[in-house]
Amino acid sequence: MDFTLPPRVEDYRARIAAFVEQEILPVEADRANFDPHENIRLDVLEDLRARAKAAGLWCLQLRPETGGQGLDKVGMAACYTEMNRSIFGPVVFNSAAPDDGNMMVLEALGTPEQKRRWLDPIVSGAVRSAFAMTEPHPGGGSDPSMIRTRAERGADGRYRIYGRKWFITGAEDAAHVILIARTSDDPRHGLTAFLFHRDQPGWEIVRRIPIMGPEEHGGHCELAFDGLEIAPEDVLAGEGRGLKVTQVRLGPARLTHCMRWLGLAMRCVEIAQVYAAEREGFGVRLADRESVQLMLGGLAMDIAIGRLLVMRAAWELDQGRFGRKEVSMAKIHVANLLHRAADVGIQINGARGYSKDTVLEWIYRYARQARLVDGADEVHRMVLNRHLESEGRDFFAWPAG
Repeated sequence: MDFTLPPRVEDYRARIAAFVEQEILPVEADRANFDPHENIRLDVLEDLRARAKAAGLWCLQLRPETGGQGLDKVGMAACYTEMNRSIFGPVVFNSAAPDDGNMMVLEALGTPEQKRRWLDPIVSGAVRSAFAMTEPHPGGGSDPSMIRTRAERGADGRYRIYGRKWFITGAEDAAHVILIARTSDDPRHGLTAFLFHRDQPGWEIVRRIPIMGPEEHGGHCELAFDGLEIAPEDVLAGEGRGLKVTQVRLGPARLTHCMRWLGLAMRCVEIAQVYAAEREGFGVRLADRESVQLMLGGLAMDIAIGRLLVMRAAWELDQGRFGRKEVSMAKIHVANLLHRAADVGIQINGARGYSKDTVLEWIYRYARQARLVDGADEVHRMVLNRHLESEGRDFFAWPAG
């Protein structure tokens, strides 16, 4: 087992780390650069994105012919973690959800014309995108077989969409949307993925759903479809292949979340360390108190464990496999780790951590969603148990050449 990063990956990782330190963290430190939803202001973002492009740090996850740098999933893991040392980092490098996952699935499954029309504008940064799958009860959430939004095909060959979606990240600002809808009752081939533009009639944003944490650009929205027309050429991967689209998109997307969350967890430790080193109480630095040392040492260990789980899952994906159990293990561990890291960071910083003088409270509110998005902890534990029941002792087998 070789844990050494290839020189090219290490070069990108180091350059991203330097860019975050020199260009993004100073912007993050000024609250005037935040928008009303506590994300980076769009005018400020455009300037940073132009600098990232000029530095050759744009869309590392995509192939060179698509406009990226061709990093594999292991390389992405190293780089994405560095990006999210800042809460603003991923979007600057065009590696933030949901655009990140949408670009990768369009690159993998889109036709040449679909890539030109739907993918290229996201890659260039000209538009944002959304992925519309989750529905209100009794529709589909973690279980896509429950999806009720339907697509009816008319005699003219065009599809008409009826139904509702909710908690669709980025929908308010998205120009390009990937939509999962039901075209038949076939348990494996009943779903289809469609592509549509926000200016097409037949749908609306019902509301931008208020949430407890800071929001991605475009928020989390509830959508209603009442006859949205979609042409056959805007079906992604073919009719009845929607489940395949969700598998191709969501597995890597769950893992890229983990890659980024590791960066935020490390940032929490960093802020706590700096404060503990300078803050004294009753004649003793916080850093010299055993209780604080135990908290920080435990977090450091859990971050290292999380990084190993993420790298193992990334390696599985790079071998052309889905890595379902590896991704689930990483998702459970890192989602909970992020919440603990923010909580410990606030505890060590005391009232300062609870205030907006640091980003700890931002990360803490953001972190609670990590145990829900792309499958709740309980769903992923059920997935792991299914693997354990079917594989037995082979669940723990090492890959062998």
